[in-house]
Amino acid sequence: MVLWVFGYGSLIWNPGFDFDQKMLGFIKGYKRTFNLACIDHRGTPKDPARTCTLESEEEAICWGIAYCVNGGLEKEQEAMRYLEKRECEYDQKISVDFYEDANSLEPSVTGVLVFVSTPDPVGNKYYLGPAPLEDMARQIATANGPTGNNRDYLFSMEKALSNISHEDDSIIELADAVRRVLSRSNEKKITSSDIPLKSHTPLVYLSPLLEGIVMDSR
Repeated sequence: MVLWVFGYGSLIWNPGFDFDQKMLGFIKGYKRTFNLACIDHRGTPKDPARTCTLESEEEAICWGIAYCVNGGLEKEQEAMRYLEKRECEYDQKISVDFYEDANSLEPSVTGVLVFVSTPDPVGNKYYLGPAPLEDMARQIATANGPTGNNRDYLFSMEKALSNISHEDDSIIELADAVRRVLSRSNEKKITSSDIPLKSHTPLVYLSPLLEGIVMDSR
């Protein structure tokens, strides 16, 4: 077997596992959103960060990088063990078609693995759901975790998409909003207690992840 994994968030600029090939391209029917809670990398259970997930949208396309691992079963299993730990806040793995050419009707690769978070505020405790742009910007501007702050994740996402020449307007808009919040912070100190964190279940009920799985790749 050959393992293909699609990276649409931090996997674009920091895959973190050994792969044999990578391709620039896109998947259809999904859009990138910042509706996933992160409590172990860029945030905490008390003050979660917002990170990327994918949500269904019929006409949408999402550009990213597909990584191929074809060095045998042991190498594939090693990659999957790494990804399962890193992507532990995603509650679903799906299989998608991957396209390199925007004009092609035929996918370049089928059966590409993608980690996503289902938009279920009851069944998925890490799904934040949408929020007003300003609220999201303030949350991202102030959230910090064991491996860094939330805003750097967003700015890295913005830069990575620019580097592959496929900017995402929604990411640019959110990053600009965060920059506005940061510029105002010199006039008024922003604290995480000011921020409405979630439109569903209060985030204080999020449980810390098991010890030993915090990784520095997100």
